[in-house]
Amino acid sequence: MRRRVVITGMGPVSNIGIGIGEFSSSVRHGKCGTSPVKSFDTTGFHHIHGGEIADFEPSRHLRRLRPDDGHWGRTSLLAATAVRLAVDDAELDVADTETAVVVGTTFGEIPALVDMTENWLHNGWGPPDPLTAAQAPASKLALAAARELGTRGEAMTIGTACAASNYALGYAYDMLSMGQADVAVAGGADSVNRFTHAGFHRLGAVAAEVCRPFDRDRDGMLPGEGGAALVLESFEHAEARGARVYAEVLGYAMTCDAKHPTAPDGDSIARCMREAHRRAGVAPEQIDYICAHGTGTVTNDLVESQAVFDVFGENPPPISSIKSMLGHTMGAASGFGAIASALSVSMGFLPPTINHAVTDPRLAKLDLVPNASRSAPVRVAQNNGFAFGGNNAVSLFGSAP
Repeated sequence: MRRRVVITGMGPVSNIGIGIGEFSSSVRHGKCGTSPVKSFDTTGFHHIHGGEIADFEPSRHLRRLRPDDGHWGRTSLLAATAVRLAVDDAELDVADTETAVVVGTTFGEIPALVDMTENWLHNGWGPPDPLTAAQAPASKLALAAARELGTRGEAMTIGTACAASNYALGYAYDMLSMGQADVAVAGGADSVNRFTHAGFHRLGAVAAEVCRPFDRDRDGMLPGEGGAALVLESFEHAEARGARVYAEVLGYAMTCDAKHPTAPDGDSIARCMREAHRRAGVAPEQIDYICAHGTGTVTNDLVESQAVFDVFGENPPPISSIKSMLGHTMGAASGFGAIASALSVSMGFLPPTINHAVTDPRLAKLDLVPNASRSAPVRVAQNNGFAFGGNNAVSLFGSAP
């Protein structure tokens, strides 16, 4: 018998709010967190908007790590801050426990690699700065998070691109449901940087100014950054300590089609949704809200929508994309989606798709919750996360037990 798993704490570090109070208010009011990029030189880019966190000061939140000692890159500090906020929100002291920490990412500490590369280009080949090189391993994300919390359990970084947070949540869910741990902190983190922006710009995937998922005139995504973390506990552990529960993790599923480096596969996405429903023991008609992957690119939005129609029929539940507010936060994206889904369940509202003007005629039957949130009971929420290389992951959340 698998144990039930619940969410008792959430720690968003985003461009629309740091901490669950600011974040939930911003999601509910449809705040836009994207703007022209300032953290690197955008000369030569036709499109310069992104989802930076302008006011990120990790020293305001961290207790064990020292952000200024040079050992930790920006992405690691985003991850560490997110887990600290999550365990504080859960009112849980996990120091010296076997609590697991699982962090998903797309690019890891790519800013450190960018810094080393630029130094070589300008100054010639030679040994890199030791502190910069020490920041580079992607494993530093989970290590930073675990050290900030002082835990002794497993610390795992999962690099399955833009679905990585859902993979991390699934990994943590399995550990708890099978009795391998009582508590886990899971989520994801990534940073805005010149390399990422240039890559998506070269693909022609970066929007001119705003991200408008599912809109007739959508023109791309906006690279963003952030850290998202959720505290997962076995229901018995949470109940024993009288914890507040946001939602129950009902289950998840993953598929990997690997048919194309970047293009999504609708059949594999639909199969992932169906398998998630089967594992969670829910029928499509029981789902009240879908937090879409919703990148804002023409192809991705169309393929995801067609998969939704394939699984749910011609009248699917309301679906919205919080990337319209945050931009695409890469490895943190489905972590923010999980937080938004848990908020929809616990607070009874549907997050909006902002920047919406005219729905793509091919998607006219979608209820996109345009521009303004809507009060509604949400018994089950579905969180979609899809990634390059065909890495798909869907997680499901239900009302608190």
